[in-house]
Amino acid sequence: MKRTQFVVAAVAALLAVSGCAAPVTEPEVTQQTTAEAPAPAPAANPPSATGFADIVERVSPSVVTVQLEGGVGSGVVLRPDVIVTNAHVVGRAREVMIGYADGVSSAGQVLATDEVTDLAVVRTERRDLPVPEYRSELPRPGDVAIAIGSPLGFENTVTAGVISGLNRNIPGSAVESSSLVDLIQTDASISPGNSGGALLDADGRVVGINEAYIPPAAGAVSLGFAIPTATVLDVTEQLLTNGRASHPFLGVSTGRLTPAIRERLRVQTKAGALVRGVEPGGPAAVAGARPGDVIVDLAGTPVQSVEDLLGALRRTEPGAEQPMVVERGGERVNLTVRIGSRQG
Repeated sequence: MKRTQFVVAAVAALLAVSGCAAPVTEPEVTQQTTAEAPAPAPAANPPSATGFADIVERVSPSVVTVQLEGGVGSGVVLRPDVIVTNAHVVGRAREVMIGYADGVSSAGQVLATDEVTDLAVVRTERRDLPVPEYRSELPRPGDVAIAIGSPLGFENTVTAGVISGLNRNIPGSAVESSSLVDLIQTDASISPGNSGGALLDADGRVVGINEAYIPPAAGAVSLGFAIPTATVLDVTEQLLTNGRASHPFLGVSTGRLTPAIRERLRVQTKAGALVRGVEPGGPAAVAGARPGDVIVDLAGTPVQSVEDLLGALRRTEPGAEQPMVVERGGERVNLTVRIGSRQG
C-alpha cells in the first residue's frame, strides 16, 4: 500500500507527516484504567441531546471503506455510482474493493487520479449509493468538524473536533506552493485508514476529504488535514470528464485579511486575499507580486476573500495573461500575470 509521507525540518527536529492509508494489520489493543483519568469536559453546545449521532446516522451510508492488497482507506460517495478518495489510497491499482455501511462489498474500478491534489475517482458496481450534501464554501476556524472513515480498518469510525485552520500547506509536501491545495486543518482525530473519508460540518455537509495527519511521534497532537470541497468538486469533475486535471497556478500562498492583520499591516482595503508568500520564479513573482500584498482583483473578478481568489483562478486558463490588482502600501498596483499550470 502506498503511504504518502511528508517531512519538514524544524530547527533541529524533523516532523514526519503521514498520509492516512493504513496497512492491514492486527491493531494493538491496550487496556486502560480510568481510576486516575480526569473526566472529559462536556461538549460545548451540542446540537441535540444525542450529540452528533443523528448526523452520523444520516451520512454514514455515504462513507465507504476502500480495500486493496496490503492496505485500507476510506472514500465518500460523489455520484450514485462513483466515490472520491485519495490518490495515495489507491496507488497504482486499477481495481479495489469497496466496503459499504450495510456490510456488502463489491469491486470498484479506479477511473482516474490526480497527484497534485491527491484525489482519485472510483466507479462502483452499485448504482444507487446515497450522495451527501457537499458544502463548497470554506468553514470558519472554530466550526464543528466531524470525521468519518475507517482508521486501521475500523469502519465508519467517528471523531469530532473543530476546524483548526484554513489555507494550510502540509510541511514539505510536493504541492506546498500550489494555491489549489489550501488544506483545512482540524483537530478531529485522523489516523491511518481515514484517508479519503469525509470531514463534515455541524449540519452533516461534506466540507472536505480527509488527507493526512502529523503523527504523535513528531510531537504533534491532533494535527489533521483535509482537501476543501470546492477543490474536490472541481478536480473530480475534470477527472470524470477528461481523465486528468489541469490546475491553473498563481504561485502564492494566501491567508484571510482579518481586522487584526489589517491594523497591523495598515491595510486600507477591507476585503481581499492576503499574500503570505510568493514562490520564486512563479507566475505571481514574475508579475511583481510581493508578500504582504492584498489581491483585490484577478482576471476582472473582484476578490474579497481567499475563496474568491481560488474561484477566479479556477476560471482562468493556463498560459493566459490576466490582470491582477493588489493593494500595496495603501495604493492600488496593477499587475499582469501569466497563469501557470500544474498537471495532475
